[in-house]
Amino acid sequence: METPRAIPNTLTIAGMDPSGGAGILADVKAMSALGSYACAVVAALTAQNTHTVSDISPVNPQFVRQQIDTLFADVEIHAVKIGMLGQVGVIEVVADRLGHFKPLHVVLDPVMVSKSGNLLLEQKAVGVLREQLLPQATVLTPNLPEAGVLLEQRPVETVREMRRVAERLRNQMSYSGHRWVLLKGGHLPGNETIDLLHDGDQMIELPGHRIKTRNTHGTGCTLSSALAALLPQSESVPEAARGAKDYLVQAILHADALKVGTGHGPVHHFYKWWQQTPVQ
Repeated sequence: METPRAIPNTLTIAGMDPSGGAGILADVKAMSALGSYACAVVAALTAQNTHTVSDISPVNPQFVRQQIDTLFADVEIHAVKIGMLGQVGVIEVVADRLGHFKPLHVVLDPVMVSKSGNLLLEQKAVGVLREQLLPQATVLTPNLPEAGVLLEQRPVETVREMRRVAERLRNQMSYSGHRWVLLKGGHLPGNETIDLLHDGDQMIELPGHRIKTRNTHGTGCTLSSALAALLPQSESVPEAARGAKDYLVQAILHADALKVGTGHGPVHHFYKWWQQTPVQ
């Protein structure tokens, strides 16, 4: 009889989006859909819907510390996804506690701007994130605008330029252990959405095509949390990255089955399990 596969415990440290399309609610959905037990630490609060972020309320950094310490004291965490942290004090606390607990897998999604264009990270916090969290990441998952901010340059517009950016970002990460950059090409012009996965040696292309839908809220959160869920269950980072991208593509393809808001709606995290029925 085959031994049952162990269920990994995964953690998201990110902001709260009340609409459920992004942030920790989206992360928990993606992690759960992909076979991990999801835990969450709230690092920021937002007032948000499918159109806009109307307000942001910071969480006290010491309370973020207390959430992390209390959780790790009891639960073995196999992978951590870091999303919206918002402020310098929270970044410093998260970096300090991850350095203390040293989880095997850390996926860093450097969330800076919302889909509606609202700033989600203090400008003065970018340098702190670069210096204190990048060296601890197993996988860094920026989109092209975020990569431009991290490198203090304009966002690139071609796959050739993406290769140089992926190399530069990888050089900013720690040389201790095997580290990867997953540079997302969703902002490329045209219908191709090629992502690049780079570890300082291999440069792996993950091809894709743009999907016609307005419902793409939380795609970055979903991809990074899917990756965190799959890393403990996969033989390699490339295997986990391919699985995470395949999952996101299907979640986008099925997004129009949901009717959430009138702006940029969420992707469908549970497309495999929910039967579509008419809304009464």
